[in-house]
Amino acid sequence: MFSVLKYLFTPLARNTLAKMHYTSGVSIKLLPSYKCTFEDPVHVTVSGLNPQQRVNLRSKLTDETGRVFQASATYQADDSGQVDLNRDPSLDGSFTGVEPMGLFWALKADIVDCKFILTDVTRPALVDIEVVSDDKVIAKVTNERHCLTDGVRRTPITEGRIRGTLFMPPGKGPFPGILDTNVFRGFPFELRAALLAKRGFAVLALAFQGYQDLPKRLDKFHLEYFEEGIDFLRQQPEVKDQKIGLVSISKSGDLALSMATFLPGISATVWINGCNANTLVPIYYKDICVPPLMFDVKKAKMTPLGFMDIGDVMYDPMSEEGLPSVIPIERAPGSFMFIMSEADRNWQSAYYARLACDRLKAHGKNNYELVRYEKAGHFIEVPYMPFCLANFHGVANQVVYFGGEPKAHSEAQIDAWKRIVNFFKKHLAAANHNCKSML
Repeated sequence: MFSVLKYLFTPLARNTLAKMHYTSGVSIKLLPSYKCTFEDPVHVTVSGLNPQQRVNLRSKLTDETGRVFQASATYQADDSGQVDLNRDPSLDGSFTGVEPMGLFWALKADIVDCKFILTDVTRPALVDIEVVSDDKVIAKVTNERHCLTDGVRRTPITEGRIRGTLFMPPGKGPFPGILDTNVFRGFPFELRAALLAKRGFAVLALAFQGYQDLPKRLDKFHLEYFEEGIDFLRQQPEVKDQKIGLVSISKSGDLALSMATFLPGISATVWINGCNANTLVPIYYKDICVPPLMFDVKKAKMTPLGFMDIGDVMYDPMSEEGLPSVIPIERAPGSFMFIMSEADRNWQSAYYARLACDRLKAHGKNNYELVRYEKAGHFIEVPYMPFCLANFHGVANQVVYFGGEPKAHSEAQIDAWKRIVNFFKKHLAAANHNCKSML
C-alpha cells in the first residue's frame, strides 16, 4: 500500500493522471501515448462505463487564430463498459460507422469558409477529447500532436535574398535535400517540412512573397530566386553532394515544374493539384520567359452555399492562347509524381495532371507517376490536417469553393503522405544508408 501511495506522488504519475482526467471511474486512453507527431494516428479507448451505456465523445482543436474546430460521435459501451474506436461504430454525430480517427478527420469549425492555421511548429496542436453523459463531462484527455520532434533542428533563414526555414534531421548526415515551396498567407508550410525532416530529409521551406520583407504581391517570378534557395540547401554540410527534390501544391506546382525543367540537378518533383502551365504572371530564367496562362472571370459561378466556384475560369492550356504557357517538362532529367483530386474546384488539376503525363509519354518518357483521388478537395496536405471546403482566395480576392468530401479527403491525405515519402525515398535516398535507416 505504501508503494502505491508513493508512486501516486511521483511526477510521472501526476502527469499521467493530469492527462487522463479520471472522473467517477471513467477514463480515456490514447495509445501508444497521449503524445504523438502530427502525422500519427492514436488508438482511443474509454473504460469504466456502465454496460451498454451510451455516451458522446467530443473532440476540440483551436488553431492559432482562435478558431475552434470540433467533432462529436455517439457510442455504446460493450458488456464490460468499454468503448474502443478501433472496433466500435459511431451511431450518430459528425460521422458514423467504425472510424478509428473520426474525431480527428471530422474536425470542423462553426463556419464553413475557414482553413485550419498552424504556422508555429515549435508548439504542439492540442486536441481535447471528452466523454459526455447527460450533458456532463465525465472524462477528458488531451492529445499533444507535435510538429517538431525527434531532434529535428529548425533554423530561420535570411540568407541573401532568400527567406524561409531550414529543417535538419538529427545527426551529421548526409541527407538528401528537399525544397518545399508551399506558401499560405505568406508563411512557408513549416509543418510538412518538419515532418519530412523527421523522415530523414533536409528541408528548406522557402517563402517567395508576403513573408517578412518579401513583396506582398509579384507581377513576375524569377527562377533565380528559387535557384538561390536550392544552392543554399546544397551548400549545407549535411546535404553536400546529395540529391535534391521539390514538393509543391497549387500555384507552387507550376513553379516546381519550371524549376525541374530549367534548373539543373533536380532529381524528384512532387506536384499536388497544380497546373501544367505557368499561371497568372510571367516567369523568367536568364533569357527564358514563359508567359502566363490567364483566366476569364465570367466563367466563375456561385455554389448553393454562396461561395464562388472558380474551377473553370482558367484558359485551357491546350488552346491557342494557352500553349505558349505550357512548361516543357520533357526537358527535365528528374522524376515526377503528380497527385491530383478529381473534385478539386480551385482549378482543373486532374485535367492538368493528365496533360503533363501525356506530354511526357509523347516524348518517350516514363519518369512519372500519376496518383488520383476521386473525392478529395484542393488542399492535400499532411495526415489529419482538418478539411478545408472553402476559404479566402488571394487572387480571386474573395471566398472560393475548393471542393471535396471530408472523409475521402482525409483518406487521400494519409495515402498521399505515404506515397510522397516513398517517392522521395526511392529517388533521393536510395543510395543513402543514413537516410534509408531513418525512413
